[in-house]
Amino acid sequence: MESVRAVLIDIDGVLTVSWEPLPGAVEALRRIRASGLGVALVTNTTSRTRASIAATLAGAGFPVDAEDILTAPAVTAAYLAERHPGARCTLLNSGDIAEDLTGVTLLDDTGTGTDTDTVPDVVVVGGAGPEFDYAALNRAFGHLQRGARLVAMHRNLYWRTDRGLQLDSGAFLLGLERAARTEAEITGKPAPAFFETALARLGVGPGEALMVGDDIESDVLAAQHTGITGVLVKTGKYLPESHRAASGEPDHVLDSFADLPALLDAAAGR
Repeated sequence: MESVRAVLIDIDGVLTVSWEPLPGAVEALRRIRASGLGVALVTNTTSRTRASIAATLAGAGFPVDAEDILTAPAVTAAYLAERHPGARCTLLNSGDIAEDLTGVTLLDDTGTGTDTDTVPDVVVVGGAGPEFDYAALNRAFGHLQRGARLVAMHRNLYWRTDRGLQLDSGAFLLGLERAARTEAEITGKPAPAFFETALARLGVGPGEALMVGDDIESDVLAAQHTGITGVLVKTGKYLPESHRAASGEPDHVLDSFADLPALLDAAAGR
């Protein structure tokens, strides 16, 4: 902890719930910024672009801009360019994220557009919502049967909103994988490449970074597997039973993000 130079922070469930700041989160991030530590907000959120997220957070008082934010869609665009260059893609996602999918060729796969009869090379799955109905899932299943690859931004089964826990795309992804006898290529957390991209942006090594999240597996333990110090917060999607059943133990557990500055000060001997 004494060597920490940067902090990676999940957004949903750590800083906010349904985009409303959690108690003490704004002041905690301001203190971390004032201490001179690098900051990257790393999120599997797929319903908004980086610019939209930054505007919402800044409007709530968080000291951030779009350059501080790394989203699963942005990482997915880079992944597709590297692993599937020139691929024709169909996107199953709730929310308009085209702005962050720079360079990705997206087909109109709504069943009414000009690309209806074109078989995509890749089916890209983002975050779940009303768009994940039978017709859309069945079209994706058909593309996979005809040889399309499956790329998913994450495997999250659920997330917390102001209405409680809600199903996410990981629940549907499992069905597509089983039905089509394929395995998705994951681009967001917990993929190691996601954390490596964040570290590269901050110019630090794994041993110089700390990851704060509410998902013990995808946020915290996944970061620890790459050599990053993991901090689990008991907000957002945190559940005691998930903590007990996890595949490992976090390096640190805090009641909330508001407690992080005190942990960092103690580690630095302040």
